[in-house]
Amino acid sequence: MMTPTGKNTVRTAGSAAFQSPVFLLLVTGVLFGFNFPLGKIAGDAGISPVLWAMIVSGGVCVMLLPVLVIRRRLEIPKGRMIRYVIISALISFVIPNILLFSVIPRAGSGYTGIMFALSPVFTLALAALFRLKTPGWIGVIGIVTGLIGATIVSITRGVAPEAPAAIWIIAAMVIPMVLACGNIYRTMDWPDGALPDVLAFWSHGFSVVVFIALLLVTTGTVPLIELSQAPVSALAQAIVAGLTFPIYFRLQQQGGPVLLSQISYVAAAIGLIAATVLLGERYGTMTWAGAAIIAVGIAITIVAQTTRR
Repeated sequence: MMTPTGKNTVRTAGSAAFQSPVFLLLVTGVLFGFNFPLGKIAGDAGISPVLWAMIVSGGVCVMLLPVLVIRRRLEIPKGRMIRYVIISALISFVIPNILLFSVIPRAGSGYTGIMFALSPVFTLALAALFRLKTPGWIGVIGIVTGLIGATIVSITRGVAPEAPAAIWIIAAMVIPMVLACGNIYRTMDWPDGALPDVLAFWSHGFSVVVFIALLLVTTGTVPLIELSQAPVSALAQAIVAGLTFPIYFRLQQQGGPVLLSQISYVAAAIGLIAATVLLGERYGTMTWAGAAIIAVGIAITIVAQTTRR
């Protein structure tokens, strides 16, 4: 029979596994992957990309607020945290999400997901430039392998008969660049002692304010009626976002910007599979070969992370 001490040991080990950077990476990446097919549904339904991006941030706030209140962890941003909330909101959520949900209807959710997967390379370059924590040689091999896979998918998608216009391919390529800037900033300027959930709540709260302002300036209204075109998907998007970002900020805190950026590889693979199964998008053999190479890159990344611990 296991002693009480043994039980505590098992419990501690289990908790540590669920809090490990690798576990957080996989869970966050899988959740992120569902943004692509959900965004495609929204675009096909004619829902404004700005409104859909607002649903993402709104879902995070709605799901985190009661948790923070019950745990008495909701604090008002002050000083450095105000700066962090504003800047991280703009470069991590407002700009990338507007781009993301604008590109998906034109380029397809699977392809956009693959372009999203380029962010680890840009993040690694910026991390090296600012002398932040970077992976060892095994981790670099994983990142390069993922990049090769993403490049194959990009090339095969770009020459396909149904390829999107060049402007949308370029816009899709901007997404990982902006994400990389956000990954680095959130690590470098993380306020001392700030909790991940608090930062996630206020960053997305400020994002909601920006989205509402953009909608009022561009359309004169906040067209919530558009959500009636895809109510189930809107609810699913809010729930997925609410589950994603508390884990996302924990991964940022524990794993650093380069490991965090590699959720893009997981998300790209999940997005490609979901686009095929749920939306009927079709991709050629070489595209799937590229996706398989991305999967190898993910595996190498996990090995690199576990061997360094």
